[in-house]
Amino acid sequence: MIYADILTKLKTRKLFAILVDPDKHDEESLQQLAGLTNDSVIDFILVGGSLVSGSVDETVYALKGKTNLPILLFPGNVLQISPHADAILFLSLISGRNPEFLIGNHVIAAPVLKKINLEIIPTAYILIENGRTTAVEYVSNTKPIPADKIDLTVATAMAGEMLGHKMLYLEAGSGALNPVNSDMIREVKKNTGIPLIVGGGIHTTEQVRQIYDAGADIIVVGSVAEDNTEEFTSLLEFVKDLRKQ
Repeated sequence: MIYADILTKLKTRKLFAILVDPDKHDEESLQQLAGLTNDSVIDFILVGGSLVSGSVDETVYALKGKTNLPILLFPGNVLQISPHADAILFLSLISGRNPEFLIGNHVIAAPVLKKINLEIIPTAYILIENGRTTAVEYVSNTKPIPADKIDLTVATAMAGEMLGHKMLYLEAGSGALNPVNSDMIREVKKNTGIPLIVGGGIHTTEQVRQIYDAGADIIVVGSVAEDNTEEFTSLLEFVKDLRKQ
C-alpha cells in the first residue's frame, strides 16, 4: 500500500516527489524525466493539474513503461482519473468555500473509483497566497489563505486532520512567486500529526532546506522539473546529500 509505505519511509527520512502536468510534457520529455527519476531520490510521481486538456491516462501509462516509481493521481477535476495509477490523492480544497471542490467532484468520482483498483488517500488541500493568481485559484474559484494568516492556516489544517484526512498539502500553486513560508509550515506541523506535503514555487536548494527544516515531510516540485533540467538535477543531488547527513 502506498500510504503505508509513505508512513514507513517517514520514520527515517523526508520524502521528495515531482508533479507531472500532462499538458506540459510529450513522449520525449517524459522519457527524459523518467531517466532523471530512476535511481534518484524521488519517492513517487504525481500526475495531474488544475486544467489538463491532455490525457492523464496516457501520461500515467507512458510513465509506467519508463519508471518503477509509484504513480499517484493529483486530480484537478473528475476527468483526471486513470486505472493505471497506483493511488490517488483524493483532494478536498478545504481552504476554499466552493462546494464543488469540497465534496461535489468527489461524489461524481466515487462510483468510478469504487470500480477500479486504486488506493484512495484522502488529502486536505490548502491553497496559500504566493504573490500572484495561480491556475488552481482561478479554476477552483476560491481564494487562497493570505500568507501572513498563520493562525487561520493552522486552524484549517487541524480541521482537515479532525475530518479524517490522511495527509495535509500546503500549496502555493504552480508558478508561484514565493513558496509557503517557513513560519507557516512550522506552526502547521507543530499542531497536526499527519504527513505534511508542501509544494509550489520551490526552485532552489536553499528553499528545499528551509522547507524541510520547518517541518515538511514531503516536498513536491513541478515547474523546475519542466523548465530547467540543470536546476532540477541540482535539487536531486542536494536532496541526496541531505539524506547522507
